[in-house]
Amino acid sequence: MNSHDHHNYDTVSEAITDLMRRGYETNFSIIKDKETLKCEKTSVEMAPEEFEIDEIYRFEGMTDPGDEMIVYAIASKKYKLKGVLVNAFGTYNDGRTSRIVKRLTEHL
Repeated sequence: MNSHDHHNYDTVSEAITDLMRRGYETNFSIIKDKETLKCEKTSVEMAPEEFEIDEIYRFEGMTDPGDEMIVYAIASKKYKLKGVLVNAFGTYNDGRTSRIVKRLTEHL
């Protein structure tokens, strides 16, 4: 099975639960002013070129399709980390798109 097999999830939490079960065990968050992803478990910060995006799942907001949530399965060979990033994209639409957001949106 390659890592691009697409699963169908109904909710963000279902996607996260299954990804964690499949080894994406940590949570990542965007550190926007540093243009990095930070691992919640280890506090490692990864630059855009230090991780791969294995899978992407998009969920439209229940009430407003504009608040879509995107769940990323992210892996870094360099740091031997696998985890999940949940991105509410609206947060980053400030015009000045950062390198980290570009990296995340180039696959969409």
